[in-house]
Parts: sequence; structure tokens; C-alpha cells
Amino acid sequence: MDYRDAGVDVEAGRAFVDQIRNLVHSTFRPEVLGGLGGFGGCFQLPTGYQEPVLVSGTDGVGTKLKIANILNRHDTVGIDLVAMCVNDVLTSGAQPLFFLDYLATGKLDKEQLTQVVAGIASGCKQAGCALLGGETAEMPGFYQVGEYDLAGFCVAIVEKSQMLDGSQVQVGDVAVALASSGVHSNGLSLVRKIVSDRNFSWNDTPELLGGATIGETFLQPTRIYVKSVLAALQAGLEIHGMAHITGGGLPENLPRCLAQGQGLKINPSRWTIPPVFQWLAEAGSVSPEAMYNTFNMGVGFVLLVPPQEVEQTITHWQSQDIPAFAIGEVITGAGELVGLLP
Repeated sequence: MDYRDAGVDVEAGRAFVDQIRNLVHSTFRPEVLGGLGGFGGCFQLPTGYQEPVLVSGTDGVGTKLKIANILNRHDTVGIDLVAMCVNDVLTSGAQPLFFLDYLATGKLDKEQLTQVVAGIASGCKQAGCALLGGETAEMPGFYQVGEYDLAGFCVAIVEKSQMLDGSQVQVGDVAVALASSGVHSNGLSLVRKIVSDRNFSWNDTPELLGGATIGETFLQPTRIYVKSVLAALQAGLEIHGMAHITGGGLPENLPRCLAQGQGLKINPSRWTIPPVFQWLAEAGSVSPEAMYNTFNMGVGFVLLVPPQEVEQTITHWQSQDIPAFAIGEVITGAGELVGLLP
């Protein structure tokens, strides 16, 4: 017997690396040293920093991969993978430098996984970071044929004196929300349960979804906010805090960017909740509390800015074709959100 008899095709793995080589190289920044294929990726720190701080983050895509498999569409989940990591480290005011991925599958399908890597490369380009390397593991018996899992991590850099850590946030600061592109990559287990238990097809086109199929709607990739936020910081826009609205929604993530002794007063009437969330609530009979604790409800990222910066902040993101709206203000408190739910 040999390794192929056990279900692992080493030659196919080498061919896959050759197939994705150009995708990886297309993301490289000037600081990347060497190419694809070494035991480790090498990256030279950018110059110009006095006290550079490295900020790292890791995440996966979750059960959104199940939907990709059902629809046999794999070109968007790689964007989600990058987005979940880079949007997190961005909240420190850090610029993503490089990204590495881990891709595990039952049997290597070059065409399928090339689509995945193409999405990862696209996400890296949107975030301005290099796809420095990764690992592809063929694990027969662990994953079913056709199934795969994704994880990744990124490293970002920020000047220590400019790092956002909650200490800059002041009572009276205004919370400016940046619109999400949909459900992003959180709450998909509940989405799948609603579709399954209510006997929907992923090809159904409910009226509330505006003609799109259910499958297309929930494979919409996570919006990457990196370049627009970094451009705002470089232009001198005063931002005191930032939050990436992921698992746990607004109640769990917004308090993470506050200083001790602060809370947030939120006014839900300040933004229009996208129809996809209305459809989920109606189709699954999901309570408002469960909706806000599971989904982003149309808010993908939040900035805390001084009151005098609100108009300029909203104008900046409108020029980037990202809807922005003031949704509340920082108050004295103990990390709670006031006013989000009746």
C-alpha cells in the first residue's frame, strides 16, 4: 500500500499549489520576502514606525460553508474568511500586513479549492494585505468527500501611540454605524435551521429578498472595511473607538470598544433594518431579542467619534459607497446597551 491507497494524493497536492501560485503572488506587498513553497512565510516590517505594535486575529467561516457546498459555489467564502480576521484587527486602528489560511478537506478537489483560494486572494486585495502562505490538509475519513473547512489568521501593525484600546472613548461620543452587506458570517446555523425546518429551498425567491434566491442572499460575502477606515484615519478623522459586529450582534460586540464605566444608548429607529433580517424573523418566528443577539441587523462596523466629527464621518463613508448613520451615544454605565430593545 501507499499514501494514495489511504486516500491522500500527494501529487494532486503539489499540482494544487502550482495552480494557486499566481493567485497568491497577486496579493504580495513589497515587504514579502521570497515566494510560495517555503517552510515559513517571511515578511519585513514596514519602515517609519517608532514603536510598532503587531496586532493579530484568527477566525473561520463557520457553517456558511455548508451553504457553499449545497450550492456548489465556493468563490465567496474565502472573502468571508479574510474579512472576519482583518475587520477584527482593524478595531485597534491597525493596518493588516499579511494573512495565512488553513484549508482542510476529505479529498482534494483542485477546481473547488482553487475557487476558495481565489476568494481568499480577493479578500486580501480588498484589505491590502499579502496572502503570505497557508496549509492544505487532505484528511480522508475526517471530512466527507466534497467537504472542507477553513480557518485563517492575520497580522497587522499600528503605532503604539495611535492604537485604539478604549481609553480614548469619552462620554458623549457618537456611535456611527457602517452598513453590513447582509448577515456576513454569523448566525448561519440558525439560518440553516429556518430553511430546513420551514421546508424552504435554497433556490426559493421570497418577495422580501428582492428577487434573489435564499442561497444567493446568504452567500453574500462579508464587507471588508479596512481601506475606508484607514483612509479616514490617515485623513485625520478623529476616531476614538471601533467595533466589528460579529457573533453576538450589537449587544456583545459594541461594549468591547468602551472604557470602564461607560455604556451606550442606542436608538434603533436611526437605521432601516435590511429586509433579509425581517424575512428571517418572520420565517423562523425569531424574537427581536434573539435576532439582535444573533445577527448584525444591518450594522457591520461601528465607529465612536466626537459629536463634531459625525457629519464628516458620515460624508466620508457615503463617498466610499458605504451607508453610514449615527445610532447612539456613549453614556456613563457598566458596559450595557440602553434602548436597543423595548
